[in-house]
Amino acid sequence: MATLKSPKSKLFYTLILFLSLQAKVLCSIYQVGDLDAWGLPTSSNSKVYTNWANYHELKIGDSLFFLYPPSQDSVIQVTKDSYDSCNIKDPILLMNNGNSLFNITKPGNYYFTSGVDGHCGKAQKLHISVYGNGSFVDDSPASGPAASAPSYPTVFGSIPVQAASVSPSLEIPVLMAAAAGVLLPLLLM
Repeated sequence: MATLKSPKSKLFYTLILFLSLQAKVLCSIYQVGDLDAWGLPTSSNSKVYTNWANYHELKIGDSLFFLYPPSQDSVIQVTKDSYDSCNIKDPILLMNNGNSLFNITKPGNYYFTSGVDGHCGKAQKLHISVYGNGSFVDDSPASGPAASAPSYPTVFGSIPVQAASVSPSLEIPVLMAAAAGVLLPLLLM
């Protein structure tokens, strides 16, 4: 039986620990605005959402978390034209519970603004670009508003499974590494 003191088992457990630490997190939740949350930008930080979007590299499977007082604000997803003109009529999606989560299910451009009149004109709006699997969907007339809309009717959609077309790489999930750490010593007995 292999003991923890043998060089072979030390190497094995070190390898298992290393592989466990290398496991990749597939998706994240990002609070829009970070500590500023979702609200009217201050005059000293009027580009808070533009800067926030430039700082974060979002991908399919990630989620945007909008935190705001529900009695004072809301979040709407809009088309590019509505975003540019601050038109809040006919949004693609309305979120108004104060803890709104938007799941990114496909690549493309996404446009959000406050649902309160006047807030968009005061820079409370967010544009993000999401790349996925090496491709990007641009807002062309052929794709229209439906192309940038989420594929689910409510705020909480399912997280997509990673596409099979992703280039292969050495990724061993933590669970598999842990199982190997338990089963391999039993096989070496």
